[in-house]
Amino acid sequence: MILAIDVGNTNIVIGCIDKEKCHFIERLSTVRIKTELEYAIDIKSVLDIYHICAEEIEGGIISSVVPQITTNIKLAAEKILKKEILVIGSGIKTGLDIRLDDPAQLGADLVAASVAGIAEYPVPLMIFDMGTANTVCVIDREKRYLGGMIYPGLRVSLDSLTAHASQLGGISLEAPARVIGRNTIDCMKSGMIYSAAAAMDGIIDRIQEEMGETLTVIATGGLAKCIVPHCRREVILDDDLLLKGLLILYKKNKR
Repeated sequence: MILAIDVGNTNIVIGCIDKEKCHFIERLSTVRIKTELEYAIDIKSVLDIYHICAEEIEGGIISSVVPQITTNIKLAAEKILKKEILVIGSGIKTGLDIRLDDPAQLGADLVAASVAGIAEYPVPLMIFDMGTANTVCVIDREKRYLGGMIYPGLRVSLDSLTAHASQLGGISLEAPARVIGRNTIDCMKSGMIYSAAAAMDGIIDRIQEEMGETLTVIATGGLAKCIVPHCRREVILDDDLLLKGLLILYKKNKR
């Protein structure tokens, strides 16, 4: 069993996973001013909740898109596990054939998700990761990473809407009873949820048209479960995809 941590702009995903199963997956808030000790307390608290001792964990790996806190979280995890923690970056073996103009631009989280997608699902495939930003990864039949998309995430869109429209307040991200809302709250909920689902459907259609074939479609990320049930295209929801990818990368690189 390993400790897998994905540091995102809004949330830090933390979980313990082995080849048999994901033992747990939790999300902490990303706080850029927290110290190494504060993150160590967070990690220890989550492990205690699931009654997992540090001695049961053979090692750990981190993917991060927030470089300002990556070192603090690495040191925090090492403080708890008393073992070296891998960080996805330069020098890490991924086995991923990246066909971007500059392969170094591919985020560590997208590397992990793509590695897991190739291992778990039939290619060609596309992977939606729904968080602060929504990303789409496209992988062809030869398991080459071709590129993808980045567009605003659900909460970013909602925050922008409420910040620029003085009469609109915050809402919970859940689907209303009807697509056609009959009050301001339901209109906003419908607009956020169904426009996001329609965007996914449209993106799937356009990418498949450009590729000239049908792709396996996977969705992951904290907000995927809010949107996928309302899509009209077939989308597989896999909340553990990133951790599965981190486990594969850990095994490729462990000393």
